[in-house]
Parts: sequence; C-alpha cells; structure tokens
Amino acid sequence: MSDPIRNRLSAVRRDFHCHPEPAWREFYTTHRLVEELERIGVDELAIGSDAYDPADRMAVPGEDRLEDWRERAREWGADEDLLECMAGGNTGAVAVLDRGEGPSIGLRVDIDGLFIEEADDVDHLPAAEGFRSKIDGAMHACGHDAHMTWGLAALEAIKDSDFSGRLVVFFQPAEEVSGGGCPMAKSRFADDLDYLLAIHVGLDHPTGEVIAGIEKPLAMCHLDVHIEGESAHAGKAPEEGANAMHAMGTAIENIYAIPRHSDGMTRVNVGYAEAGSASNVIAEKARMEAEARGETTELMEYVESRFERVVRSAAKLHDCEAEVDVVSRSPRADSDPELAAVVAEVARGVEGIDRVVERADFGASEDATFLMERVQDEGGLATYLIVGTDHPDSHHTPHFDVDERSLEHGAAVLVETIRALEDGEATEPQSSAATGGTR
Repeated sequence: MSDPIRNRLSAVRRDFHCHPEPAWREFYTTHRLVEELERIGVDELAIGSDAYDPADRMAVPGEDRLEDWRERAREWGADEDLLECMAGGNTGAVAVLDRGEGPSIGLRVDIDGLFIEEADDVDHLPAAEGFRSKIDGAMHACGHDAHMTWGLAALEAIKDSDFSGRLVVFFQPAEEVSGGGCPMAKSRFADDLDYLLAIHVGLDHPTGEVIAGIEKPLAMCHLDVHIEGESAHAGKAPEEGANAMHAMGTAIENIYAIPRHSDGMTRVNVGYAEAGSASNVIAEKARMEAEARGETTELMEYVESRFERVVRSAAKLHDCEAEVDVVSRSPRADSDPELAAVVAEVARGVEGIDRVVERADFGASEDATFLMERVQDEGGLATYLIVGTDHPDSHHTPHFDVDERSLEHGAAVLVETIRALEDGEATEPQSSAATGGTR
C-alpha cells in the first residue's frame, strides 16, 4: 500500500469491487478508504457521524439488517475502533486538504454497492481474473468502485502538488437509495465551497468520451406503503374481512393512471409488492415499494402528492388504512455551464480522450444534486461529469464491468480540472453562445 495510487489504479478498484456493501452498510469499504487516506495524509479526516449529522440520513435500515455486514467487515480485518465509530450504519468519510489561499473545491464520489448477484461465467472479467464480489447477492454494478478510486487518486495527486486552496472530498454512502447526499450537503464540510465536482463512470458513454456537465437529472423520491386491513376466512365469511391485497391492487392500478403534467416529464413505478399469507385467508396486510420522479422538483412533488392520495383512497374504498412514508428524495440540480466549460477544456487535453461533450441530458436521478444545490444556492458553481467506459452490459446488471482504461482518464480529468480552478479559469460566467446554451 506504499505505492502511489496512480501506479495501482486497477488494483485499488478491484479491491473495492471484491467487497461491495449496499447503502449504510459500507463498513469495510470505509475502513479501506480510511487506510488509504491515512497513508496519503490529509489535514482533516471525518468518519461517519463526524462527517455529517446522522439525523439527516434517509433510507437507513434497521440495526438488525446491519449487524451481519459489520461482522463480515470485522472478519475481513476492519479496524475495531473504526467499526465502533460507524455504529448504527454511520458509514462514509470526508477528507480535507487545506493548502492556504485559493479556491475551496469539493469533489463528491459515492461508495455503495447494490443487491445484485454478480455473474460468475468465464466471459465476465471479474470472475475470470479473480476479483468477482466476495458477497453473495451484492456487487458493484454501477461503477462506484471506480469512483472511489478516482477520489483517492485525485486527492493524492493534489496532495503531492503545489496546489494552493482547499480540497474537500466527500466519500458519500447510500447513493443508490438517495440516502447519503442530504446529510453531506447539510454538513459543515459543504460550507463556502466555490466549486463542486461530481463524477460518474459510463452511463452508456464509451471509453474515450467525457460529458463535462449533465442537465435534467430527474428529481425523485422513494416511497414505502403499508396497508392494514382485517383477516377473515375467505370461504366462510369473506365479508367480515378488509382485504389489504385488494386495496393494494386497486392502488397499483390507479397509481399508473396518475395524469401526466403539462409542465414536463413525470415517472412513477411500483417496483415491489407483497401481501397475504394463504389462499383461504383474506389478506390483513400489504406492502409496496415505489418511486416517483419528475423533470423538476415540483413535478416530482406533484406525482408524490397524487400517489399518496391514490393509495389512501384505495385503502378507504376497501375499509383499510394506509401509511405512505417518503423514505428518501433528491432534487433536480443542473450543471453550471461555466464550470462544465472548464472540465471540457481540460478533458480535450487528456491523453486517451477523443470526444468531449460540454452538456447532455441525464434522464436518471442522483442525490449528488443535494450538494450541487447547496453550492449553487450559496453562489458557487457545480457540475456533474461523466467519464465514458466500455462495459459489456448495462448498469445495475450482473455482468456490469468497467474498462479500466477509464480509470486513468477520470483521475486525470479531475486533477487537471482542480488545478485549472486553482488558476481561476471559471471565475467569469460564460455566454450562452460560448457554452451552447443556458442553465
């Protein structure tokens, strides 16, 4: 671990890939990040509840769903004091370099994996070369292993340079459930940032391509629904029950009938539903997990409010009661064209990058928008960039992988962008003609 990260990008990424941990369970992942950060040497390192207020977290699982993951991290050699610091699932870290006068720059990378079983066939490179997930039912299927590697590599390179200013790197947990962006955005580490960079790998952009700033990320919210009815004998006295399953079915049908909105695109989906116990029992309980999205935060809130109305009305129709919980949410925030222009100019000079697009529609959702919004609201600039990678299958699938050539591309773009910002290259807003559009 004494070699510079820039000389072992692939090894670092593969180590993270072997140890995927889903939202608020990133115990070993945080341990490995801390090991690398302590080796690099930073001016401030905050872990877990020292990095954010735990009360600001969203979509946090119960303690009973955390303990197995913490014990596994312990078995893999995670530091005991660090595990204690992360009690309750307070994972993740923030690292700060304070190098005197100059801009204050934030970099956000996410660290969680997904509940997906990784492919084990010989055509899947991680399986063929021995770095497939060590955890059944979990994998890095979205490239966060690459993101962490970029964050560490950029931090190390800036530390070893003559950089003047302040660099704050957010190693954010729980992106996949939109749970970790809010607490980090509310933390003191997001105070007074002049610039924020967020980064993602791939997203159907090939190796050698860079998108300097995304636009139109969808605002979204995760929704949990619990419907309470009353059981009864389905043959002898069905009229004595209140059928929670029937109420859920009515709700699902009407959820998909929520009117679209003239102000822009909306989305709604019920992704999980369960109810009942036996064929001869009127279902007493039902549960759903769903999401609502919108082209703007206001459109997402429109779908969310209609969703709640539909569920409660369906429950009432069948003499049941319903609770709708907003588990997590994230707003829309667009990249600033002035900052995207700096990223684009830098990327054009990075070896191996042959196509640069200044701005492109995103079409998905991301809780990095909390940090982007915080910085923009306080007068700073933010951009969310994409570094392309060839991958054999889409994100969130068992065969997802990254072309490791993109590791060097992403690290170089981040480091050179930070140095360009140090030189004040984004201080003057660009005209719409120069950037190809407006915010």
